Amino acid sequence: MIQVCVDSRETRADVIDHLEKLGAEVTVKTLEVGDYVLSDRVCVERKTTDDFLNSFIDDKNHLFSQIADMSRSYERPLLLIEGAPLDLYVTRNVHPNAVRGILASIAVGFGVPITYTMSAEDTASMLYVIAKREQTDRKRTISLHGKRSHMTLDEQRVYCVSSISDIGPVLATNLLEHFDTVEKVMTADTDELTQVEKVGKKTAERIREVVGGIYDG
Repeated sequence: MIQVCVDSRETRADVIDHLEKLGAEVTVKTLEVGDYVLSDRVCVERKTTDDFLNSFIDDKNHLFSQIADMSRSYERPLLLIEGAPLDLYVTRNVHPNAVRGILASIAVGFGVPITYTMSAEDTASMLYVIAKREQTDRKRTISLHGKRSHMTLDEQRVYCVSSISDIGPVLATNLLEHFDTVEKVMTADTDELTQVEKVGKKTAERIREVVGGIYDG
């Protein structure tokens, strides 16, 4: 199975949901560098066009710091910009040459390639293809570089709920947003669980089976 390690701050993105639909095994961790680790040498920083413009306008030094850290830590870093590329030049009051200058600095100055995708689904497909190429064709495995920080309480709550079979980080986040606490998720009945977005009867029954079933060793 193709594995993808995802930064915990990406759990609200639809990318994870699409990766799981493609059959990827998604592991959520707090990453110090990048948003997606696809092998021991490939790390991806994902920005929507709005994210990119915001980071460029608010603090381009922070953006450069992210790119520099990724470039130092991984042999094959990649910046992925999600959304229509034209939006980089027309959605904000930023001169096109300023945007081109930042992109040139990233690609040439830092030596980090830039790729574009049109949507979260497209992003997931691109990540999956790269991960498959690395892990299946080149027999490489995932290895996290750099010091990892401790998980926050919310990240631990997502991890706790997502540890149930068939419950990925996206569904875990939906459940916690609906019920507020891990305890309420675990004590909800099937009908209550199916009121949550993307939770069907089969998934609800699986949660109840794991939580309410008797341990038989």
